[in-house]
Amino acid sequence: MKGLEISKAYYKEFGEPMLKEKFSEIIPYIATGVFGSGSECFGFDDDVSRDHDFDPGFMVLLPGEDLVDRKQEFALERAYAALPKEFMGVKRPAMSPVGGNRRGVIRTAEYFSEKVGALVGALGIGDVVAGHATAEASSSDTAAAGMTDVATNSALWLSTPSYALAEAVNGEVFFDGLGEVTRIREALKSYPDDVRKKKLAGHLLLMAQAGQYNYTRCIQHGENAAAQLAAIEFARNTMSAIFLLNETYEPFYKWSFRAMRNLPKLSLTAELLEYLITTDNEGPSMAAGSGQSAEESGEGSLAQDKYDVVEGIAADVIDELIAQGLTKANCGDLEKHAYSVNDGIADSELRNRHILAGI
Repeated sequence: MKGLEISKAYYKEFGEPMLKEKFSEIIPYIATGVFGSGSECFGFDDDVSRDHDFDPGFMVLLPGEDLVDRKQEFALERAYAALPKEFMGVKRPAMSPVGGNRRGVIRTAEYFSEKVGALVGALGIGDVVAGHATAEASSSDTAAAGMTDVATNSALWLSTPSYALAEAVNGEVFFDGLGEVTRIREALKSYPDDVRKKKLAGHLLLMAQAGQYNYTRCIQHGENAAAQLAAIEFARNTMSAIFLLNETYEPFYKWSFRAMRNLPKLSLTAELLEYLITTDNEGPSMAAGSGQSAEESGEGSLAQDKYDVVEGIAADVIDELIAQGLTKANCGDLEKHAYSVNDGIADSELRNRHILAGI
């Protein structure tokens, strides 16, 4: 059973009854669930994941102190700490993981501020989650206004790492009395269109520079290590571009390949990128006959094979750009498509910023 399923079962068996029995008066103001850091929040956990920071617990998210005061918070913390220490063979860790609590009692504003920084203010939760709302009327007008601010505040979006945004919207909310946690996550679930285009344009340009241009030049200079760095840079930016084309946040780098394989568009590119960054640049082509040199077999070099893969990936990405109406360029040069995507940004201030402003 996956970690998220274990946590949900733990919540249903122990957490929910505890809250209903001891904290019925504040249940309308709290939210519970599991999301954020940790492979289990993405559904990527396995047996290896359980060696550290793996917890069957859940989050109890609180609004401001005028709705749930510190005394109630402290009582909640004690009640949560008293819940069973082991469930389905998984023990709750005795110490908080590096980076702070991932489970237990957490203030909503503090949690999202830690994840997405200044976007918290743009979402309007400074008033709503801080407590200036009631369970009966949760200031939907303020929340709606906050979402509008977020959609137009490109600087905040561009400065927030994609992995942090991914951790703000992954996992699952089990219960949300005020509905604010759900509204915040909904507002954060994807980039505003202009921001997506700015970031995409930058990654396309770097794909062109690293893969279509610098890789072969490094080979010609005899710089094998530099060629491999170019292949890696191409792969890194290609992955980011593909997540953007799927309108999905790219998670922390160690989960990028795993997440990419689950994407609906261009997921097979993950295997090609893995080939590019794990294969040497010297030696005969993989297509060359056994025991023959590249020249004898009539085939090209391994570096040529890799460049052909780069061009194949570029062609697939361009096809998707065209399918989504993101480019007006009509060629195989990713750089030209990068500038065409940038030209499609509606906001003139963002459009006129450096093309790499979103990277």
